[in-house]
Amino acid sequence: MMMTNTANAASSPQAAGSGQQAANQDTQTSQADLLIPKAKTLALDEIRIAAARSSLDEGAVTPGNGPHREAIVKLLNDALATELVCTLRYKRHHFMATGLSSPAIAEEFKVHANEESAHADMLAKRIVQLGGEPDFAPDTLLGRSHAAYDESNDLQAMIRSNLVAERVAIETYRQMIQLVADEDPTTRRVLEHILEEEEEHADELSDWLDK
Repeated sequence: MMMTNTANAASSPQAAGSGQQAANQDTQTSQADLLIPKAKTLALDEIRIAAARSSLDEGAVTPGNGPHREAIVKLLNDALATELVCTLRYKRHHFMATGLSSPAIAEEFKVHANEESAHADMLAKRIVQLGGEPDFAPDTLLGRSHAAYDESNDLQAMIRSNLVAERVAIETYRQMIQLVADEDPTTRRVLEHILEEEEEHADELSDWLDK
């Protein structure tokens, strides 16, 4: 009996050590699990799909537009005001451009004016699709526009003012794209298209500024 007790006593520390080691491994495994990102569940939201079958008068506006729809419409209306002011500024410069280089620059201003007008149409169309109303009120255009109007008569001053306005528009659209992100993919694509053309305008004006 004494030999058996001695053997049991000798084996107890080993058993305790093995148990502690297993507990440590379990703790480490649990901590590792916390560090591993959980896989995203790819499943459609059936409740939102069902809701899309109602409120037919809202057209393209569905529950997927989320809670930021009104804020997005506000951003688009401010961008609309900017495009309208830019259109007017380019048109004035087109007709007022004089000098040896004026015919080519005046034509460039005309092209830009038409493209800015097209941008305004794109924004107005998207605002309506989102259930909003495009704001064309002339008395508030300058107050809502990110870019300024300009009445310069000197060619270089015209080019410079338009370049400043294009750079402001570029920064504004970049920030809008970041804000909209995945909240509204359709609006994001509209903004990305406009941004691309605004960057082209800025490059063209920068080339004229160096001449």
